[in-house]
Amino acid sequence: MEELKKQRRHIRDLMRYAVPDEHMEAAGDLLILFRDDRLALTVLEEFYSFLPEAREDWIKEFRVVARKKGVVLLAAVTSDEAYLYLVSSEGVEFHGSLSEGYLDQQLLRFFKLPDSKSFIELSRDITRFPVYQAVRVDPDICPACHAATGETHELGCPVEICPWCGGQLIYCSCRFDKLGLEILESEQDLIRFEKLLEQQGRIAYAPEQKPGYADDGPGIEQH
Repeated sequence: MEELKKQRRHIRDLMRYAVPDEHMEAAGDLLILFRDDRLALTVLEEFYSFLPEAREDWIKEFRVVARKKGVVLLAAVTSDEAYLYLVSSEGVEFHGSLSEGYLDQQLLRFFKLPDSKSFIELSRDITRFPVYQAVRVDPDICPACHAATGETHELGCPVEICPWCGGQLIYCSCRFDKLGLEILESEQDLIRFEKLLEQQGRIAYAPEQKPGYADDGPGIEQH
């Protein structure tokens, strides 16, 4: 968790230069609310590092525009605008303001959102999108890889259950037993293992899997 502490400190340092004094307390409260949420922290860090309008501003809340397989399209809501960020465990991308209503066709298809014209109309009312909740309080979201209920975990997620033994997939020995190996030495080994998982039937995320605490885990151990 030391990484998260460093990230929070960096965000606080950025906020000193970005947030108007009268809103510093409220902005700090939001940071506390999402103190263990890696996706929210990533967006906060991105926003305060590169203020979209190059002027003082602050994030009041997050809204979920769309989400799929651990990838979330978040609207960072400020005092007079909402900005779109595509965020996952792989990183974050800025996609302009929600009021513009523009979203790349590839993203519209990926999230199965309406066509461009309909999305523009939808974007006019921010309240149509649900408020983003911190993963520790949202039972329908995996706290480690952000898969939603019914979705497959990201490979290497510490919460995923092994379909063969029922243990934690990243720690059990099934990967070695099924591949006939003592060590996973290459990307091809991981690809082969993932195919075996698919054939066996991966266990999708469900709220009852949620542990009291989960970090990112080490990924699939190769030895």
